[in-house]
Amino acid sequence: MAEITLAMMRELFTSAVVCDALDQEGLPHQSPRLAFRSLTKPGVVIGRCKTTLWADMAHADPKPYELELQAVDGCQPDDVLIAAAGGSMRSGIWGELLSTAARNSGCVGVIVDGAVRDVAQMRQMQFPVIALGTILYDSKDRQRVIDIDVPVEIGGVTFCPGDLIVADDDGIVVVPQRVEAAVVRRAWEKVHAENEVRDAIGNGMKAVAAFQKYGVL
Repeated sequence: MAEITLAMMRELFTSAVVCDALDQEGLPHQSPRLAFRSLTKPGVVIGRCKTTLWADMAHADPKPYELELQAVDGCQPDDVLIAAAGGSMRSGIWGELLSTAARNSGCVGVIVDGAVRDVAQMRQMQFPVIALGTILYDSKDRQRVIDIDVPVEIGGVTFCPGDLIVADDDGIVVVPQRVEAAVVRRAWEKVHAENEVRDAIGNGMKAVAAFQKYGVL
């Protein structure tokens, strides 16, 4: 089989299909059970994890925004910036200006385990932002990045730099690099098998018969 590129995945993959492929590889817990929402643009986001670790703070920040700006400037094409903030809603840690800078670096979206702001502006930009919610407070002296490009945890799931990530309206799923080749192959095969099943049922085949024949649901 020829290499399955990110562009090819974006045409066909969904978070659910990739999650099913991970199940088949014996990894059934790769999706955080949190109520993430696509706030700015519908559709699937697929890329490589660029991680940031955030912490709440209750004192004046001597170097505001320092590490988050470094992380944004360090984005590479096809990165998805991951903001692991422990679900904190203390401030909107992502907004229009960071989205503009990240997109200029080739970043294809951001996933925030917390809150964002400037949603209308980011929606106008059509920059994909997935988060738990919104809040208008600025992050300065409320939250800050304490580390970048390290493994982070969101909802009990570990996200490592460079891992494949797939996110859409159904949820978020991360594929560890050690199993990526096998998972991508399984997902590719499942997508095409599901197309066959859809056509068969659309042409009148009963669901039981379709499952017996194709083994796909």
